[in-house]
Amino acid sequence: MKKDVIISISGHQFFENTSGDVIEFVTDGRYYKKDDKYYITYKESELTGLSGLTTLKIEPQKVTLMHSKPNATQLIFEKGRRHISLYETGQGALTVAVSTNSIENDLIDSGGSLKVQYSIEVNHAIAGINTFTISVKEAQNQGFKLKN
Repeated sequence: MKKDVIISISGHQFFENTSGDVIEFVTDGRYYKKDDKYYITYKESELTGLSGLTTLKIEPQKVTLMHSKPNATQLIFEKGRRHISLYETGQGALTVAVSTNSIENDLIDSGGSLKVQYSIEVNHAIAGINTFTISVKEAQNQGFKLKN
């Protein structure tokens, strides 16, 4: 069940005493299910400041976000847990810790949505509270035909 999909991504970053920043973009990608886990894969946009491929592995209460090179990293979001990983940049690696507050997973075989709220630390300094929301819709339902 690999499907061409339209992916809408919205990210909201809150910092101390600010209303925060919002990033929104829409892209095409792939959506599939393997071993009772959903996967969303898409190419990063210049809007995000990243390049390469991003894959999300979605389990009922755990989401793993994986970026391919050149910014290779893996972030794990699991409610009530703190996960630490290295985030590769062109100038070296940063230590990133995420503590997940909530995961709202409404994905089914035909698509749906995922919302994750978490706090983030970069090199042991609190960097804010973030939320990302991803909506997945089958491409043919939207009038798009993706190239293979």
